[in-house]
Amino acid sequence: MSSNDLIVSLDIGTSKVRVIIGEISNGAINIIGVGSSDSEGIRKGAIVDIDQTVQSIRNAVDHAERMVGITIGEVYVGIAGNHIALQSNHGVVAVSNEDREIGEEDIERVLQAAKVVALPPEREIIGLLPKQFLVDGLTGIQDPRGMIGVRLEVECTIITGTKAAVHNLMRCVEKAGLKIAGVVLMSLASGMMALTKDEKMMGTVLADIGAGATTLAIFEGGSLAAVSTLPIGGDYVTSDICYGLKTQTEHAEKIKLKYGCARTDDAADDQRFKVMRVGSNVEKEFSQYDLAAIIEPRMQEIFHMIRQEVKRLGYMEKLNGYVLTGGSVSMPGVLPLAQSELEASVRIAVPDFIGVRDPSFSSGVGMIQYVTKYVRTRSAAPAKKAAKAKAAAAAGPVESKPGIMEWVKNLFKEFI
Repeated sequence: MSSNDLIVSLDIGTSKVRVIIGEISNGAINIIGVGSSDSEGIRKGAIVDIDQTVQSIRNAVDHAERMVGITIGEVYVGIAGNHIALQSNHGVVAVSNEDREIGEEDIERVLQAAKVVALPPEREIIGLLPKQFLVDGLTGIQDPRGMIGVRLEVECTIITGTKAAVHNLMRCVEKAGLKIAGVVLMSLASGMMALTKDEKMMGTVLADIGAGATTLAIFEGGSLAAVSTLPIGGDYVTSDICYGLKTQTEHAEKIKLKYGCARTDDAADDQRFKVMRVGSNVEKEFSQYDLAAIIEPRMQEIFHMIRQEVKRLGYMEKLNGYVLTGGSVSMPGVLPLAQSELEASVRIAVPDFIGVRDPSFSSGVGMIQYVTKYVRTRSAAPAKKAAKAKAAAAAGPVESKPGIMEWVKNLFKEFI
């Protein structure tokens, strides 16, 4: 197994840091290793303590390495947060080939041209998302390679983030002894895994409900149209359980994971558990119904805020439905509650790979799929070109001689 066949994704979340190792064989992805550790030094999706975050990353990487028996050298890092912004831009170049056939070099040039945009000094470009290419005014082209034309244009979405947030993230990964192969927007990665082609075309909200934050990504017309982050997630439910049952956060989280139910209608009154209360040595007994009575209002509030944010972004009338993912949606009763609160068609997306069949792994698995489809294919083209040049050089000067003579003849023709 060569390292070129492996793609490693790093998902730094508020509650967990997850490392997923994907092996690519004949275009198919196999998940061969998963590592996770409790997230320290992160609050609401933002890094607040670099040393603690570095340790969390190291723990997750060690876990994954022991599982597979390899050393992880480089990773693709997921980025998210309320500092992410999207803006549309346009790039145009003249096709450089003499035969006017559009090649990889022309596509690279037009994408670089589209990156020329005025940005505030505190922001930088994280990525570029082509919506469509235009060849001599012909629209709707997804891949212009091999087409004949004079002018190549691209309409794209530029993804920007604040320099401080991006550099702090990169610093944590580098201090953990890892090389960054690339940065991937989490919303794009999750969309790659969770949404079908039709859902992206017709207008769908992908809501990733994590522990510290809920990330909304609105897809329309086949590409990402808007992103937003709400500072509310599963930790708020845990906090309510702490106050409601008067217990410690650690116990509240365990109770939520084991007995939690998002709707009182689905909760069982006969399923009971004991809780050690703060400031007391006496355990008190509660039922699953009591717990659901605490969880339901907070989950309703999360879905209400999602709905309000979609309305604020101006996409309420254009929606086909909602797709939920993230660790907080695996709780029983979330789906029917979401359907009643959002008043739309809702489904929960789960990765279809052995060992990661849980909504909390959506972003990490999606990053591997995204890199396989877009990043690897894009970087393979310059490598092919370099290989061709190397092969031509290895063939020796015998082939190049007539070419030089031809060039000299043509040069003299111009003066005669």
